[in-house]
Amino acid sequence: MDRTLFHLPEAEEETQEEEAAGQPRLKRANRAQIRLEPRDLESTLPEEHPARLIWEFVEQLDLRPLYAQIRAVEGHPGQNAIDPKILMALWLYATMEGVGSARALDRLCKEHDAYRWLLGGVTVNYHTLADFRVEQGEVLDRLLTEGVAALMTEGLVSLQRTAQDGMRVRASAGSGSFHRRQTLEQCLCEAEAQVQSLRGELESDPAGPSRRQRAARLRAQRERAARLRRALQHVEEIEKAKAKSGKKGDKPARASSTDAEARVMKMADGGFRPAFNVQMNVDVQSGIVVGWEVINVVDRGQATPMVEQAQQRYGRPPEEHVVDGGFVAHGDIEALGERYPQTAYYAPVREPRPRPRTTRSHHPPPPPSVLAWRERMESEQAKVILKQRSATAEWANARMRNRGLQQFLVRGLRKVKAVLLWFVLLHNLLEGHRLRQKGQAVTALRCA
Repeated sequence: MDRTLFHLPEAEEETQEEEAAGQPRLKRANRAQIRLEPRDLESTLPEEHPARLIWEFVEQLDLRPLYAQIRAVEGHPGQNAIDPKILMALWLYATMEGVGSARALDRLCKEHDAYRWLLGGVTVNYHTLADFRVEQGEVLDRLLTEGVAALMTEGLVSLQRTAQDGMRVRASAGSGSFHRRQTLEQCLCEAEAQVQSLRGELESDPAGPSRRQRAARLRAQRERAARLRRALQHVEEIEKAKAKSGKKGDKPARASSTDAEARVMKMADGGFRPAFNVQMNVDVQSGIVVGWEVINVVDRGQATPMVEQAQQRYGRPPEEHVVDGGFVAHGDIEALGERYPQTAYYAPVREPRPRPRTTRSHHPPPPPSVLAWRERMESEQAKVILKQRSATAEWANARMRNRGLQQFLVRGLRKVKAVLLWFVLLHNLLEGHRLRQKGQAVTALRCA
């Protein structure tokens, strides 16, 4: 009767102290245990998860231009293409979460439930993600215009009053990458010599064991030579602009060998670093971004181009346009008054600088548009309107800063504009959803 089915270890004798204190009972990790968890992707996210809102928004977009780019069609060979809706939703949700790297997004697609839910079992790599992010700028800009137009049709955006603000965003270039013409020409000669040398090595020994490494080095030198050529072109443009302005005593023109289109700008903290100037035009009533631009110059003179952009996008300019003191330029105010006299311009009036009086000095009277602007800014209503700019345009810029718009990780103005469009499109998606929910709540209260 003392036989047992399994061999039992002999009981260890417990001391009197252990019996009195008691041994702790712990739940220890057992990673070798097999677990069967039947789960589908749909059950991994709650109904109110933001990823579901992103996907619902993407499904309503007109993505026919993206589908027209797909070469894999029925009846022809080739691997099936990834649905553009998936890539669009991935980058919108990544932008919401502050993810700005294609490699980081690729890693999250393998580890995070929300990204796996958006993928729906489709596999993707970081090359595809990176290319899609910067190559669809025209499509994203069209979607932005269509989205704002839809909100205007619903009465949520009026264009009655818009506010413009600029924001300096760090470029993907170092301050030490800016060189003068002589240094750039010397670096270009060295890069071209390296290209010829590596090309000769590949041709002399095409079957060598390090062919792949040498081909990669050759490609890197070609890209470096191309960047240096672009930098030299921008140096010539800067020199022509300085000669045209007639300024004397300026420093020699310089351009970055990393990102030729970036410029050294004064940042918000007072330092000077390579950056781009991001322009936002926000509808004051709704907080929706109705216009945008990326430039590499200062804010002055950028009010008229933003009003023109509204005319081109929506068929009419705003009734009132509000900017800060950095945009004030009499030539810009005069141009705005001539082209769009129905748009009232609001900007703080700077105090005139004291100038020495001379007998020959004669200044012509300011144009009527400038006089009307100065008279308009003397009213108390104008001061109230000026305060609304910080609560709308600067607020939109701050929202994008909080989502990761601290530095562009791409190079070149074209790619920088494409990256900014993801932030603008996401901002309008969330604000449009908020406005529609608010309207539905008001309608429900009225019906009740």
